[in-house]
Amino acid sequence: MDWEALIEFDKELLLAVNGSDSLFLDGLVKTLTTAATWIPLYLSLFYLVVKNNDTMQKILLIVACAGLCLLFAGSFDDLIVKPTVARWRPTHDPAIGTLVDVVNGYRGGNYGFFSAHACNTFSLAVFFSLLIRSRLLTLFLVSWSLINCWTRMYLGVHYPGDIMVGLLWGGLVGTFVWILHRQISKRWSSGGGYVSEHYTSTGYQVFDIDVVISVFLFTIFYAILKACYFIYV
Repeated sequence: MDWEALIEFDKELLLAVNGSDSLFLDGLVKTLTTAATWIPLYLSLFYLVVKNNDTMQKILLIVACAGLCLLFAGSFDDLIVKPTVARWRPTHDPAIGTLVDVVNGYRGGNYGFFSAHACNTFSLAVFFSLLIRSRLLTLFLVSWSLINCWTRMYLGVHYPGDIMVGLLWGGLVGTFVWILHRQISKRWSSGGGYVSEHYTSTGYQVFDIDVVISVFLFTIFYAILKACYFIYV
């Protein structure tokens, strides 16, 4: 494999999707890429877990597993991989840094391989998708992760290669943590399945899943409104 050609293609692809002349998109991306924007979504997932698990033991296990996703995905990336690999972020890369379109002077830290946004969000998306078993929720959680990935390339702080590796690692972490959860939770349940249009096969109410999806959509609407405001300030 010609790594030099692959790296050059990665740079060209980044420049093709990075930035725009739209103040609206600048504001939208800046809001969507901010972790605090998604706090309501995290709280709605916590609500879903609390509402659909009958013991504190089960709730704490799921919360701990979500924490493990972030530890094995993002923390491993930030503390070990990024300083070890030491691949420049596009905004700091001497080769193309001057060509990258930045928003409000935001350039991120020095190193960007691989994307913590990608691995964190995708590990959670995979874990909760396997846990809850709702196709609609899976669609929205994966969309949430991919939106975060797009914002990082738009801002020029990650190459597409950083994103792809982050998604791969996040998917592996989310799957591993779900397997760990399943092995532990087997000891606490009878193993019976749910057969009802009002519940998923793992016992989560469809109505409560709709709450999470509604929060996601309202968050997108909020980001759009804030982006419109961004144009006039």
